[in-house]
Amino acid sequence: MSSNRLIYLPLGGAGEIGMNAYVYGYGPKDNERLILVDLGVTFPDMESSPGVDLIFADIAWLEERADRLEAIFITHAHEDHVGALGHLWPRLKAPVYTRAFTGNIAVRKLEERGVDPACVNIVTAYPETIEAGPFTVSFLPVSHSIPESSGMVIDTPAGRIVHSGDFKLDRNPVVGEAFDPDLWASIAGDGIKALTCDSTNVFSPAAGRSESTVGPAIRQLVEKSSGMVVATTFASNIARVKTLAEAGRDAGRSIVLLGRAMRRMVEAGVQSGVLNNFPTTVSPEDAISIPRENLMLLVTGSQGERRAASAQLSRGKYLGLTMKEGDTFLFSSKTIPGNERGVLSIVNAFSQMGVDVVDDAADLYHVSGHANRPDLEAVHKIMKPQMVIPMHGEHRHLREHVKLAGENGFPAIIATNGTMLDLTGDEPRVVEHIESGRTYLDGKIQIGALDGVVRDRIRMALNGLILVTLIVDEDDEPLGEPWVEIKGLPQQGNSNAPLAEVLEGDLAQLLGRADDKTLRDDDKLEEALRRRTRQVALDEIGRKPEVIVVVSRLMA
Repeated sequence: MSSNRLIYLPLGGAGEIGMNAYVYGYGPKDNERLILVDLGVTFPDMESSPGVDLIFADIAWLEERADRLEAIFITHAHEDHVGALGHLWPRLKAPVYTRAFTGNIAVRKLEERGVDPACVNIVTAYPETIEAGPFTVSFLPVSHSIPESSGMVIDTPAGRIVHSGDFKLDRNPVVGEAFDPDLWASIAGDGIKALTCDSTNVFSPAAGRSESTVGPAIRQLVEKSSGMVVATTFASNIARVKTLAEAGRDAGRSIVLLGRAMRRMVEAGVQSGVLNNFPTTVSPEDAISIPRENLMLLVTGSQGERRAASAQLSRGKYLGLTMKEGDTFLFSSKTIPGNERGVLSIVNAFSQMGVDVVDDAADLYHVSGHANRPDLEAVHKIMKPQMVIPMHGEHRHLREHVKLAGENGFPAIIATNGTMLDLTGDEPRVVEHIESGRTYLDGKIQIGALDGVVRDRIRMALNGLILVTLIVDEDDEPLGEPWVEIKGLPQQGNSNAPLAEVLEGDLAQLLGRADDKTLRDDDKLEEALRRRTRQVALDEIGRKPEVIVVVSRLMA
């Protein structure tokens, strides 16, 4: 009996939507050869990660085993699948394999970080294969909301795995490859070892709609609109961007692309050959001289991002262009949970300008890029997997996907980030839990979630900050009274006197009563000042702030 085992280990993307990173391994226990599928990011929010720029999976476990990592495969060019490549590749240094469009984006990611993009290898879709240690891997074309999305066909000595990536069953995706059930069936043969499968829309009961179904509604809206028309969608959804541009062109409007991501994605589509016959665009500078009723702007910022083109237009002017009463603004997108506040801020700002805002409440102008519940069932039946491993979803999505698979007779298991499965036998088995977490990009520095930086930032934001400074002379006597600086707190408390003055007076009294032992010991002195500061603040304003005490000693 072979002592080798086949393992699966999600480091990100399982138990959450975003930050995808999935490890597969084959070989002797604790000495498996490894491959990584995707290396993405998720985005911060002010409540849990204030000031943070991006969030990555913690790859410490994989970095320790980088000498066993054969290759990195990127399924598609969405940020939650490729966004961390430039930041984390230097810690792994394995060959990267992508298809052409994704490779265009991956190279840019690496170049932006000053990393030589020579590690990126462009390959074609199945049946081309890549040998990576004990793995033979190929890219399986799938339809999604970005071109050249792929599942992964991963052949191992223990059997074939199909890693679905993000996918939907779209026979007419406008841009990119259509879902081909015959191809999927041929790859499945009489059944595969495991299907690692997208779970995002497992709660959506109706079959998914094709990208092509939104075109007529968008065209009708643009045709009947007066004034300038502005539309936002996910910049990576090139099919939607093309549909919007064509609707504008057919209505006699000049097309303007606003936002770096919008321009970059269209350029990548043209350069990689997946985007053909895109309508001619004009620059923002030239658009200023074109009558408003003859303009259609395609802009970034569908999720309310503060620095994106949509938000900047809502605050007044962007690259010389402004919105006015009678204009139309279309959200050809769904709001991702957590982004509602930013989107509503933009909607209300436009409303105050007299702009007609159109969203997708009626399901006319947007379709999802993920498979719905009936679509997942269809894929299960096509692939006939020995086991189903749900991924790409919050815990509730994974749990529901396990139920769905079980209803159709396919063994399944929940494996959240850090859960290592042994897939070698007839059923998936949990064999280990590894430390998994998050890494924050904070400015230019990567910090761990447990480093305390973000925690301290949250505590300061919630509680305010008081800085206490004291100078002690060479005889261990306070040189004057301590002085206090206050940030993020009321300036006056219950005493109807400035809070800083109340604190300084009380701390001076504390020092007057302090014994020589305390005055000689910086740690004891700082602790006494900190405790008293927090107590006085609680009495005065009903809050215990964060307190920093700085004791400076004059040397003889």
